[in-house]
Amino acid sequence: MLSGQPPFDQPPRQDLLDRLRGEPLFDVIVIGGGATGLGVAVDAAARGFSVVLCEAEDFAKGTSSRATKLLHGGVRYLAQGDFALVREALRERRLLLANAAHLAQPLAFVVPAYGLRGRLWDIPLYRCGLSLYDLLAGSSRLGATRCVPRRALLTDSPSLRADRLIGGVRYWDGQFDDARVAVALARTAIRGGACVLNYCRVSELITTGTAASVRRVAGVVVEDRETGRLIPVRARCVINATGVWVDAIRKLNDPRAEETVSPSQGVHIVVDREFFPSDQALLVPNTADGRVLFAVPWLGKVILGTTDTPRLDLPLEPRPFAEEIDFILTEASRYLTRVPDYSDIRSAWAGLRPLVRPPGQDASETKRLSREHLILVSSDGLVTITGGKWTTYRAMAEDVLAACFSHGLLPARPAGVTRSLRLVGAPVAGPGLPSLMMPPGIHLYGSEADIVAGLPGTDRHLLPGLTEAMIRFAVRQEYARTVEDVLARRSRWLFLDAQASITAAADVAQIMAEELGPQFPTLEMVEAYRQLADGYSVSAINSDTHR
Repeated sequence: MLSGQPPFDQPPRQDLLDRLRGEPLFDVIVIGGGATGLGVAVDAAARGFSVVLCEAEDFAKGTSSRATKLLHGGVRYLAQGDFALVREALRERRLLLANAAHLAQPLAFVVPAYGLRGRLWDIPLYRCGLSLYDLLAGSSRLGATRCVPRRALLTDSPSLRADRLIGGVRYWDGQFDDARVAVALARTAIRGGACVLNYCRVSELITTGTAASVRRVAGVVVEDRETGRLIPVRARCVINATGVWVDAIRKLNDPRAEETVSPSQGVHIVVDREFFPSDQALLVPNTADGRVLFAVPWLGKVILGTTDTPRLDLPLEPRPFAEEIDFILTEASRYLTRVPDYSDIRSAWAGLRPLVRPPGQDASETKRLSREHLILVSSDGLVTITGGKWTTYRAMAEDVLAACFSHGLLPARPAGVTRSLRLVGAPVAGPGLPSLMMPPGIHLYGSEADIVAGLPGTDRHLLPGLTEAMIRFAVRQEYARTVEDVLARRSRWLFLDAQASITAAADVAQIMAEELGPQFPTLEMVEAYRQLADGYSVSAINSDTHR
């Protein structure tokens, strides 16, 4: 058994609901169970505050489960001269690699250079920029940047096109399992005393006072979506961390509030490992339209992406646009010897980035919008955090609490308590752990792997790397409430192979019903999941993009 945190029995969801109803006043209410909100809940609980977090869907249901799976400082931000942002992200990368070593590991990236149109200066140019990246990382550096000769590059990444390839540069960043880190954060916050609940929607803000000068946000009304029951919850401080949806919460408080977010859609497609059979990731810094293309080995598959497309709407399940899929496939064809087409796509998914829009800036220019986070505190005390990225979630949480202290919403307490706080399941020693490039399996449970293996059904595989025991663990310890929770976020099969995941849906539902009781709507759950997964599959992509 991997050494690490001792086994921790999570309190049942009903116990958390009882506490939500019974506690007269919390210190902090966090709205939103993505990376940012969960990070705030962990930090606040670690500092000894009483905390409640409410998520309308499942943890990381939105953007936080749809990342490129990279922990990075932002190589492309170097060209923009944003060194402070890069330096902070590189520091935070190191901390998460240490605190969630079962779910986050270093990964080498190669940047190929081709002698097209006389671009022989690309290798020294890339080497110079990436050496600056190493310099900014300082003691957080994961490995030295190196020039790679053409022959070695083709040996390590045999699917790269060889014609006019002159060599490349290798540098280091990190990769992680975003949704499982989110679940680990939720459980870590609960272990620290927080009351963290999924499927609890904030429908109303509770305010005190009538005059504008004395009006204060004093709590929320929460709807338990499983029962429909409304629960008023009061707190000294309410934090809005709902990502691209923060403006909707702000308008509950002030219908005239100016919008602060311009959503940008990032699309990824997943193909089999044979299209890029390498233990390194590929980064193409100059695509046809100036964006970046990644090919990232992850859980036995390869992720290709991403795009950066403005959106005016905010769907909970955004779908890729035809031109985005075509863009990724076309760009991949310029660098890979075997080019995937639509029939090779195992899953295609989109996430909405909450880009911060300064007043008066054109929302359509997403490349110029800020990737940094923005914290707003309204005159009546509602705290809003948006923007940022997964890598810096912990630093963002510290900034949010600092804003709460400076506005007198909470008594100040020292920061830094989460720097060395290992997440639930994290082993004490990271080196030697199985890589995230491996297919999914029990290694993703870290120090809890033996606990999972001891549950009924450890030898019954519903999908490769997904056992009956894992589903029981997801329900008992990880607050999975739907078939989608299990197949999309406790395991990642929706994102790895949508059609394959459908074949397991009925068995997953049956096992969940055994755990949750006869009231579990088995048939409805299976049908809802089938409809969802169809939208990620090649059949839907073909019909949507070629109609």
